[in-house]
Amino acid sequence: MVAGPYHYVTDTYEREFEDGTRLRIPLGAMCRKGLAPHFDADDVFLVTKQGLDFFHDHFDYPYPFGKYDQAFVPEYNLGAMENPGMVTFREEFIFRGKVTRASYEGRANVILHEMAHMWFGDLVTMEWWDDLWLKESFADFMGAFSLVGATRFTDGWITFANRRKAWAYRADQLPSTHPITADIRDLQDAKLNFDGITYAKGASVLKQLVAYVGQDAFLEGARRYFKRHAYGNTRLGDLLSVLEETSGRDMGAWARSWLRTAGVNSLTPQVLLTADGRIDELAVVQEAPESHPELRPHRVAVGLYRRTESGALERYAQAETDVEGARTLVPELAGADAPELVLVNDDDLTYCKTRFDTTSLATLREHLGALTDPLARALCWSALWNMTRDALLPAREFIGLVLRFADRETDIGVLQMLHAWAESAAVHYTAPELRERAGRRLAEGAVAQLRTAEAGSEHQLAWARFFAHTAGAPADFELLASLLDGTTAIEGLEVDQELRWAFLEPLAAHGVADEKRLDEELARDDTASGRRHHVRCLAARPSAAVKAQCWAQVVESDTLSNALVEATIAGFAQPSRRELTAPYAEKYFAAIERVWRERSIQIAMHVVRGLFPSLQDSRETLEATDAWLAAHEDAAPALRRLVLEARDDLARALRGQECDRAA
Repeated sequence: MVAGPYHYVTDTYEREFEDGTRLRIPLGAMCRKGLAPHFDADDVFLVTKQGLDFFHDHFDYPYPFGKYDQAFVPEYNLGAMENPGMVTFREEFIFRGKVTRASYEGRANVILHEMAHMWFGDLVTMEWWDDLWLKESFADFMGAFSLVGATRFTDGWITFANRRKAWAYRADQLPSTHPITADIRDLQDAKLNFDGITYAKGASVLKQLVAYVGQDAFLEGARRYFKRHAYGNTRLGDLLSVLEETSGRDMGAWARSWLRTAGVNSLTPQVLLTADGRIDELAVVQEAPESHPELRPHRVAVGLYRRTESGALERYAQAETDVEGARTLVPELAGADAPELVLVNDDDLTYCKTRFDTTSLATLREHLGALTDPLARALCWSALWNMTRDALLPAREFIGLVLRFADRETDIGVLQMLHAWAESAAVHYTAPELRERAGRRLAEGAVAQLRTAEAGSEHQLAWARFFAHTAGAPADFELLASLLDGTTAIEGLEVDQELRWAFLEPLAAHGVADEKRLDEELARDDTASGRRHHVRCLAARPSAAVKAQCWAQVVESDTLSNALVEATIAGFAQPSRRELTAPYAEKYFAAIERVWRERSIQIAMHVVRGLFPSLQDSRETLEATDAWLAAHEDAAPALRRLVLEARDDLARALRGQECDRAA
């Protein structure tokens, strides 16, 4: 039930089927009245209708739940939820200021993800949470599949490769990784398994499955699945049986390799050349981590790239093949001209970490920006980021690649992901003694791109937000302050209310904007959204007293709302003044078991994840984490899982710092 003084907009979807029957679905969309001036309901309805057309075309089963309302809910602590006929979303999907195309694409993807659940999850529901993938993996895949097939966001697979898979790769390398079909003991387990494995890895595996059995066989299997099990509960075998019928493939072996094992494989090309510079032999080498040694079957496309006379790096040959075992030959490419770059997961058909041979890596170091295919570029960026996280590429080198080539990135979602990765590289993976210089390089690069980007473009907006994230010097703060008060203008950059808060946060975090200044901004924007920003900026101030107050409000008290807990934690954990949060490392380990016991699971997860002392990136913090884990073996398994994940991220950061230092 959704109740309250909502702003409510209506529309209708109608469709006539081949047998002459008509389907009429009343549509509704709602938000709180304070957001009504910003509510672009027409675009929400456009995507909704496009999605309903797409799923009716492909599923051959009419939408079964009558009306279709979508509510953008204040204080919602999930992303969205597929309640039949009444889908609920975080209200942050209503944009109060200018955002990039990536934000609209992200919202459209979530709308379609939740709509796919009307079939995968609501019409047919898994019997128990160990088959959670039967709804979440399918909805995640179908969100991207329908986004590309039905909406204006035809480059959705690029975002999927660059953003969703990054979530999966991280989750699949944590000590808490699990098979896609997981062993769920209780509802805490179920809650935590709404993770990168169940969503993004599961969706990636389904993308691989479509390549394996063929799109027609896959969709026909889905249609039979709905008709046989409508309004019923299913298990893995129910889906596999219809896919075996439609594809003729042995789905049991595929399921054992992809659904019942954990871990991510790495695929690396090996190229042997003849004396006259042609490919004598090209092989794909598959490796697995010791913790999860399974080698899987992969359907891959191997692409060969070289520079043209104009300097563009373009594909000139490709072959699809089934990778099996530790080493697979690709005979179709024998005899081809020697490549400058080999991309072993071209077109992103499978789920793997892509590695490069020596020649390919050297090519990317010099010519990454010359790659003309946006998906190939996104895949190379993702591979380089995985290498940075695996301590195979120094953080400073990744930052240098971003500063050198990011301005050539045409896909705005990829650019914003590069910004996030570069910031993470500077904060977590750069050697501490080099961290300040890394931050300066990013800020200087960001402001240079801000000034040269096309006036009014979404790239200009992305660089403005990235500059705010990386600002750290007096000249940076002077520019931000002058943009706020209007004494400086950059052609085309509209400093709307959302961007004003983005500029104020670094000023607050570095002591340039005080409480009085933040209160003045709240008076300009005295809304629920404004209050969240205000709380985050107040919590970011570089004061020991401020940090103590934040800690008391979040950990010692339970009076803050969901949204304000999130905002306070975000402001508290600012990387600019690590020494101010250092005293809370010991307090964290003393408090988390009580917090887990006393709070709702969602708030407890925010506290345990958000306040882990990751900024105290030292061996001492790692040892303190190990000591807590050793002393609390009987703690709630879900709590231990969160601490183990945070510990793994910290250990990975320390390895990255050593790699950066050694370079």
